[in-house]
Order: sequence, then C-alpha cells, then structure tokens
Amino acid sequence: MTMTKPKLAVWKFASCDGCQLSLLDCEDELLAVAGAIDIANFAEASRDIQPGPYDLSLVEGSITTAHDAERIQEVRRLSKYLVTIGACATAGGIQALRNFQDVKEFMAIVYASPHYISTLATSTPIADHVHVDFELRGCPINKQQLLEVITAFLHHRRPAISAHSVCIECKLRGNPCVMVTQKMACLGPVTHAGCGAICPSYNRGCYGCYGPMESPNTKSLSAWLEKLDVAAPDVARLFRSYNAAAPAFKEAGDRHE
Repeated sequence: MTMTKPKLAVWKFASCDGCQLSLLDCEDELLAVAGAIDIANFAEASRDIQPGPYDLSLVEGSITTAHDAERIQEVRRLSKYLVTIGACATAGGIQALRNFQDVKEFMAIVYASPHYISTLATSTPIADHVHVDFELRGCPINKQQLLEVITAFLHHRRPAISAHSVCIECKLRGNPCVMVTQKMACLGPVTHAGCGAICPSYNRGCYGCYGPMESPNTKSLSAWLEKLDVAAPDVARLFRSYNAAAPAFKEAGDRHE
C-alpha cells in the first residue's frame, strides 16, 4: 500500500528570501525532509508547482500591498497548518519602519516615478490578516529550529522551540555580559533566543534580530540603557529595527519617541 506524503508549500511575500534560503541551506537534512514530505510548492527551489490543498505552508514576508492582503487569504484557505517564518512574516520586518513615517515621502525620494508604485501605508505581519498556527522568529531563521517546526507538524505536536532570551545563550557560551563589562547597549535581555548569541560573542550588543522573547521586560531594559547614557531617540531606534512592528518592541520604541 502506497502512503501519501504530507504536502509542503513555501510562500514568499515582501522579504529578502533569506528565510527560504535557510531551508535550502539545510543541505543533508533537506534530503531527509524531502524523503518524508512532498515539497509541492516552493518556487525558490523548483518550477514544479503542484496544486493545493497543502498540509503545511511556510510563509516568508510581510503584507505590504493590497494584492498581498488578498493572496494571503488564499494561502490560508489552501493550508491545513500555516507557519510564519522570519521577522518579516512575524513582525513586519525591516520594512515596517515605514509604519512610523509617511510612506509617500519615501516613495518620492526613492522612485523617479512614484505614481507607478502601489503599496500600503504599513507593513504588517501575516497574523494581522489570517490565523497563524505557529510563528518562527529570526532574521534569518535558525535552520535547526525550522527543521524542528517541520518535524513537529508532521508528527502533530507542538514545536519544541525555547522561549528564553539571548542572555541564556550568552551564559551557555560563557560570554561576559557586554552591558556590564563594556557599558554597551544590548537588546539581549528582551530578545528571543535562536541565533546562538552571535553578536555578543563578537563583543557587539544584540540587535534584536529574533524579536521579543516571551514576556520581555522592555521597561527594565530601557532603564538600564538610560543608565548607560543612551539617549531616548537612540533607544527608540534600537527597538525599531528588524522587528519594529512586534507589539512589545513597538510599544518600547513609542515610549522613547
């Protein structure tokens, strides 16, 4: 008896493709994934596009146009489970910086003929538009976490993704705290783990690529940043980067505007 493999689809919205490349970077692991599932729709990897419905959809990118807002509804309709991957899909991405300014002004500066551009005033995460079954954070995402998410949904269980902060990863690597030892601004205490504390390991403060951790205490961190003489506008800019539209970071940025 032939068993039907679960069907996987990978979708792109407004993004740089980095999170899709994380799946392709799985190399040897990808062969095992391909053996367990039918990669039915993945334009980044193959022109062979099979029709839905799909058992699992991975969605990269934010909603930035009216067409995007319509298309994500169709993706949701075709998907049994929908998982958003990366900062753009989970928090609007770097392009969500437009949410704090006049997007028409940006268009006039960047484009010679801005009247040809059709875009929304904001960049919003996928969850603002449809039901999302799981959010995998990162810019880009951690490929091992991605494999865990795919495996978990294939086995009908919750993904085992740690919810602690980058500070825990620093402790595990034996890194001295850059805030304490070097008086350096760092978002590690409020940022979701997953990168392996790359920046603090090279004597740089965390930039918050993985978005807010579970229950981030941004007010406490802001107080520490003020003690380090970080000016309020600079604190706002720290929170308004890769995950500017994530509620916890947006609120923190707004407080220091």
